[in-house]
Order: sequence, then structure tokens, then C-alpha cells
Amino acid sequence: MKTWLKLALVMVTLTATGCTTLGPDYHVPATAMAQRASVTAPFRGADTRITVNRDLQTKWWELYHDPVLNSLVEQALTTNTDLRIAAANIGRANALLRSADHARDISTQFSGTAQYGRISGEQYLIMQTLPDGGLYDIGFNAAYQIDLFGQISRSLEAARGDQEVSQATYDTVQITIAAETVRSYAAACSTGRELKIAEHALSLQQESVALKQRLYDGGRAMTLEVSRAQAERDQEQAMIPALQARQQVALYRLAVLTGKPPAEFPRQVASCTSEPELKAPIPIGDGASLIQRRPDVRRAERALAAATARIGVAMADMYPHIQLGASIGSTGLSNHLFRSDTMRFGIGPLISWSFPDRDLAKIHIALAKSDQEATFARFDGAVLNALQEIEGALTMYSQDVNRRDALRTSHEHLAQAQQDAWTLYHQGRVNYVPVVAAERALVAAEHRLAEAEAKISADQIVLFLALGGGWEGDGPQAPTSLGSQP
Repeated sequence: MKTWLKLALVMVTLTATGCTTLGPDYHVPATAMAQRASVTAPFRGADTRITVNRDLQTKWWELYHDPVLNSLVEQALTTNTDLRIAAANIGRANALLRSADHARDISTQFSGTAQYGRISGEQYLIMQTLPDGGLYDIGFNAAYQIDLFGQISRSLEAARGDQEVSQATYDTVQITIAAETVRSYAAACSTGRELKIAEHALSLQQESVALKQRLYDGGRAMTLEVSRAQAERDQEQAMIPALQARQQVALYRLAVLTGKPPAEFPRQVASCTSEPELKAPIPIGDGASLIQRRPDVRRAERALAAATARIGVAMADMYPHIQLGASIGSTGLSNHLFRSDTMRFGIGPLISWSFPDRDLAKIHIALAKSDQEATFARFDGAVLNALQEIEGALTMYSQDVNRRDALRTSHEHLAQAQQDAWTLYHQGRVNYVPVVAAERALVAAEHRLAEAEAKISADQIVLFLALGGGWEGDGPQAPTSLGSQP
């Protein structure tokens, strides 16, 4: 027995001193898009009139200084169903991480049986009938998997990477929910503004119809003019139901985003007629801060870390698995419970090695490497997509501001023309027709300006979404650097 015990101790010592971790150690590849200077540089489409090179604050929606909006976003981030799903997925990933970590612990098992019966004498080469009696078996086993080639540690790295992928997914959902809430609020308010303008335009058109009718009754206008005025009134009337529907849809969307049935939409928003407005340039940072901030980029990078670790897991299958085990127990007649001649024990390593099937292990290694290469490509794609989104958002925002400024100047000129028309009318130099025409032109300009400002509001939200802020500090903690080791 001493010889076997010495042999077991020698094998354990050799395996413990010879442990190595197979597979590549993870780091962000030097050839990754995220490492390029052109990627981490300031954004090409930055416009100093409307943006500033400063890091975006966490709760970017507070830049609007709108208490109603702030309350709605906080509600959405607390009760939204998509966030609840993402949080549950984080819980599942945490459980899988604990399961992988458990492989490093000593596993134990207790067993016990008791019965009344007879043991076969011939089974033990006793050629006689053994007496009936009570029989028992009690045992305790312990085993420890020696991580000889790093399979357990690599599995733990992969599980931690998967957990961080789930967390990054949660953060992505959080950003999307915040942006969608602001978008729906802005849509409800801007539509309320357009609805107010449309109702005013309808009122002016009704006055125009009445004026044309009076002129016709006085023989100073033709039926054609009356009919045209009525048709224009009907067109204005037709715009209102569509705007009302659009506003109601935005209100329903707000309710669902905040975890409520559509019927419980926020009533205070229904009367909003002015979309949220920024009073200062948007802080956008640069490419380096964007990559650190965007959770979808972090999700792709953490997936790459997990895929890299799985190469080591697959490589370890090429080599033996060694488990150190020990057991103690007692088996015998119930009236001999724990007597010395019923006791048994064992200790020693268990070696398993799929040596004849190494080709299958090589196939698994090739699969793991292919998965890692594909994940690397997705990581590069996530970085490129983030840059494309931010540059596109900056371009649209800048050009729409130019368009808005031109329409604002046009509106100012038409407002002056309307005042001049009223002045001439009160001086008796023109009749009421030029006044009505000037009023209608001004209302049309107000409608175009309202649409342009609604588009700018939407552009701002798209930009905030592309910047990727709004998740920091909420939910499970995420890695603070892109290339953090698992």
C-alpha cells in the first residue's frame, strides 16, 4: 500500500509543478481597428457651432433641462420590459460564471444505503447460502480536478467574457430605451406644435373662404376663387387628423417604454407644444472616448476575449486530464456498523486521456480558432459601424441646422411682410386680400420651420444614441477599459 501511496504522491507533485496554461493570452490585437490613429482622432464632421470636444455626461437627457422628460426617462430605465429581459440574461450569465468557477473547487459526494436481504455467496466465491440480514453501505468521496493545462482557467475566462457580453447587451438596451423615450417625448411635443400651427392655418383658411364668399356676393370675385379657397380649407382640415394620430401614437409609445399600458400614457405630455431644446453645444469627445463609451463595441471586444479563451479550452483536450480523488466508507451487516473490518478507503489520481482520438481535438481547435477570427472581424465591424453612425449623425445635424437657420431667416422676412400688409391695410392702401395672403404665407413658413426644428430634435437624439452614453453607473458594473483582461 505504501508503494501505491508514494506513486500517487509523486504523480501529484509532478502534475502540480508542471502545470501550464495552453492557448493565447488575450489582449486587444495590435491590428484591430480600435488601435488605429484615424479611429481615435477627433471626428471629421464635428461642427464647433453645435458640438464641443468634451466627454458626454452620463445622463445626457438632462442637458435639455426638462423635468418632465427627466422623469419619463427615469421611469423607463426602471420599469421597461426589454431592460428586465436583459437583466435576467445577466443573471443567467452570472450563474454560468459561478458554474465555471465551481470547477476549481473540490467536489464532494455522500452516499448511503440500507436494506434487508441476502448477499450471494458465490459472488464472493463462498459456495454456501449466506444468512439473511440487514445490509448497509455508507461512503464519502472527494475529488479535485488538477488544472494541468489550464482548461479550467480558460473556461473561466470564457465564462467571464460571456458574462461581460451580457452586461454590455444590457447597457446597449439601456441606451436605446433612454433614446427612444426622449425621441417619443420630442415627437409628441413637436407634433403638438405642428397641430397648433395647423389649427391656426385652418382658422385663417376659413377666414379666406368667408372673405372670398363676401367678395363673390358683392360681385367682386368669381365662383372659381370661392371653390379654390374651400378646397384649400379642406386640405388644411385633412392635415389635422393625421397629426392627431401621430401625436397619439407617440404618447402610446411613451407609455409602453415606461412599462405601462398604452391607455396610461402621460397626460401632461398630451398638451406639450414645444419640443425639448438644447441651450449649449453637445459634448461629443473623440474617437477614443467613443470606443470606450459604446457598449456594443465593448460587447464585441468581450466576445473576442471569450473566443480567444476557448482556443485554450480546446487545446487542453489534446492532453490528459488528471483528477485527484479520495474516498472513505463502510460496508457490511447492519449489526457490524463501522466495525474496523467493514471500513474501506482509497486515494490516488484518476487519469483520462483521449489519446486515440486526437484528430477530433484538432478539429475542435480549428473550430475555436475560426470562431475567434470571426469574432475579431465583428469587433472591427462594431468599431467601424460606431464611427459611421457618429459621422453620419454629425453631418445630418450640421446640415439640418443650416436648413433651419435659412428657414428661420425666411420666417423673419415673412413676419415682417405680414406686419407691412397689416400696416397698409390700416392705412387704407390695400384691401384685406393681401393681409390674408401674408398671414397664410407666414403660417406656411411656421409649419416649415416647425418641421425643421423637429428634424433637428430628432438629429440630436440620433447623435446622442450614436455617442453611446447613458449606461454608466446603472445596472451591473462593466469593465472600464476596452482591453481589460477577463
